[in-house]
Amino acid sequence: MIHALTIDVEDNHRIVARNLLGRDGPPTQAVVENTTRLLEHLRKRGVRATFFALGEVAATFPGLIRAISEDGHELGVHGYHHQEVHKLDVRAFRREVIDAKTLIEDTSGTRVRGHRAPTFSITPDTRWALDVLAEAGFAYDSSIFPIRSRRYGWPGLPLDIHEMHLNGDRRIIEAPLSVVTILGKRLPACGGGYLRHFPYRYTDWAMRRIQRTRPVIVYLHPYDIDTVPPPGWLQEALAAAGGPTKRYLALQQRNRHTVESKLLRLLESFRFAPLRDVIEQTIGSGPRGEPS
Repeated sequence: MIHALTIDVEDNHRIVARNLLGRDGPPTQAVVENTTRLLEHLRKRGVRATFFALGEVAATFPGLIRAISEDGHELGVHGYHHQEVHKLDVRAFRREVIDAKTLIEDTSGTRVRGHRAPTFSITPDTRWALDVLAEAGFAYDSSIFPIRSRRYGWPGLPLDIHEMHLNGDRRIIEAPLSVVTILGKRLPACGGGYLRHFPYRYTDWAMRRIQRTRPVIVYLHPYDIDTVPPPGWLQEALAAAGGPTKRYLALQQRNRHTVESKLLRLLESFRFAPLRDVIEQTIGSGPRGEPS
């Protein structure tokens, strides 16, 4: 089975400075350096992936967007300024995704079909965002974790890639993030913080279990492999930050040194392709259940 490898192209330094420290500014060179490392690994192994990019990254580093496209990867939208959907109204969200879509298409010369919301922030409360995406010309979304969680999630959503019927006659394909069911409880797996915090054997077990019935959607960020200390100005600001901010950042940086080797093991053990290709190969198969 071919699985989807997806990468959310965002600059963690920029997001931390803005959201936790109230300091604005453009993305830093770190997002270029870390994304380039990922591109080199994929190029050596002949693997193609989907890169969901922020509009602000495309605006600051257009050469990075062109490099992703020239290597044959799919480009998607991850918003413009990494704003969670529940913090926006319909008009602001529409502007975020359309501006990013237009910029990425103009920069790369390729069509953008897919979207992923920052922090998986499409939930039952922000379902309206799917209508906006369909109106804006997106063919699919991959923003929903079909779990019950404090930060995000859509409990009860089908686990398979499926078509969602929206208002009027609009439709959009949803490619939910991957979960496994243990003792009746859905647990997230195969990406991001779960790839950092859990040992490789958990991800390997989860992928082999999920692939019995459907392809896996693996996700990560360029900063997940970043073990270089942040820029001096950010270190100084973080040193003066309060305890909750420091604890959050410590958790976010935990086990980053393990991610690159875990990713390479996944690339050696499983077959990957862009998400658009996985959707095209599976969307007509109908829903299937997960083995108990």
